[in-house]
Amino acid sequence: PGTWLVPAMFEVCSMQGDSMQCGSMQGCSMQEGWVYQCDSSVWGPDAYGEAWSVSQAPEVGSSRRRRRQTAAAKAQGAQVAAAASGESLDGPPAVGEASGRTTVMLRNLPNNYTREMLLALLDGEGFNGQYDFIYLPIDFKTQASLGYAFINLVSPDHVADFWRIFDGFSKWVLPSKKVCFVSWCGPHQGYHSHVERYRNSPVMHEMVPEHYKPVVFHNGVRVPFPAPTKKPRAPRVRNYMRR
Repeated sequence: PGTWLVPAMFEVCSMQGDSMQCGSMQGCSMQEGWVYQCDSSVWGPDAYGEAWSVSQAPEVGSSRRRRRQTAAAKAQGAQVAAAASGESLDGPPAVGEASGRTTVMLRNLPNNYTREMLLALLDGEGFNGQYDFIYLPIDFKTQASLGYAFINLVSPDHVADFWRIFDGFSKWVLPSKKVCFVSWCGPHQGYHSHVERYRNSPVMHEMVPEHYKPVVFHNGVRVPFPAPTKKPRAPRVRNYMRR
């Protein structure tokens, strides 16, 4: 009791000005870390956006105690959401920072964007040849993207420019009011880490459409994804139809 899972598509909550309507709940407002405060509940993304968890806020007494509990719930929700979605809470690289990290996440992408549209966007903004791994997760049932993508840049030197251009980006080729933001990807970082993460994944199964899968590049040219080391199992999606 106190925790439920509901569909993950961003549209489970609809924007109404600065507030959101989450299912039948009213008066939701967006907090930091992709957490939503909805009356007495805190909503946050879980498992790379594949589900949403709702944790009931504790009973409150005085207004001071209420404020303390609300602040604690927000902080805990932000930490849980970031850990579950693979997002690091730290911000963009500082000038001259040499963290060595190269993998970022683009978040709040339009759900009707395809992998090909994302690639065209990256190239159009001057990043052709500067990335070697792209994955835009797709919901097999709705055939729409989950609204975020993993991108590995070939050098840490490209991260600052990438962050500057896409954090706050909204010039979509399709009508959308979404504003993109960038975060570090974690715990997986780097080309080889992501190849190993996905090469035996169900998303690489032969029944999955090719344009749903991650892709890799060398010097700006797409190359075959490294072969699996074992046969990937089929995705666990009911009524899935091969297309």
